[in-house]
Amino acid sequence: MITSEFPAIFYGLTSAASWGTGDFSGGLATKRSNVYTVVIISQLAGMVTLIGLAFWLAEPFSTWSDLQLGAAAGIAGVIGLVALYRGLAVSPMGVVAPLAAVVTGVMPVVVGLIIEGLPTLFQLIGFALALVAVWLISRGNGEVNFRPRDLGLPVVAGIGFGLFFIFIDRVSAGAVLWPLVAARVASITLLLVFVIATRQVQIPAAGQLPLMILAGIFDTGGNAFFTLAAQLGRLDISAVLSSLYPATTVILAWVILKERLRLTQWFGVALALLAVVLIAL
Repeated sequence: MITSEFPAIFYGLTSAASWGTGDFSGGLATKRSNVYTVVIISQLAGMVTLIGLAFWLAEPFSTWSDLQLGAAAGIAGVIGLVALYRGLAVSPMGVVAPLAAVVTGVMPVVVGLIIEGLPTLFQLIGFALALVAVWLISRGNGEVNFRPRDLGLPVVAGIGFGLFFIFIDRVSAGAVLWPLVAARVASITLLLVFVIATRQVQIPAAGQLPLMILAGIFDTGGNAFFTLAAQLGRLDISAVLSSLYPATTVILAWVILKERLRLTQWFGVALALLAVVLIAL
């Protein structure tokens, strides 16, 4: 029997596919450009896309409360992003990436359990398998040399991304695009202050703008689909399924770049598929 949470499952998985594609595009762009330049341009492209869609679909302008929630989500998200990139630069990727991803998924699950009550037993097992899958997929080929000091930045990153999920979930039903515009305005402003203060502003590499814009469009799609998922179903289901986005990224790398995946990553993909089935029961 398929759960009545089907809309949340569908949009959550669509969000994961869109976010993963955006990360793949942004990752390619950062091979030749400064990472913060890539993020700023992609965020600007996403903001323009959101504003265009909001006018095209004639979405009513959001209340001040919804805009504030969107801005808070944007600030939390960009703090998480900076912490993640900083962590990847100074600590083992095999610790930073999976830990940040798991913390991201756990926070909305805890909030969802408090606000919406317990899901079914099958769904709880699916949540656990999904989080294990995210860990295995995100580890990639990184060697894990654990040090306690390596925990700080990925935990901050996960909390930032988790708060993004939680704040966006609290906006009014039907308010999708304008709160996300507010999130973009807040995140771009904070990121610009950061890169100017740290003197990390660079001109993007020639030919990389299309990839940056593509990353922004897909990232925006992921945000919009997650918002729909959270509004139409449980926060924990929407957040856990959206957190499977690393699977999309690694599969695209395998198909397009011919990157070899470790056996543990394939096992993670299989666990992710099983988790989706259990969550849908």
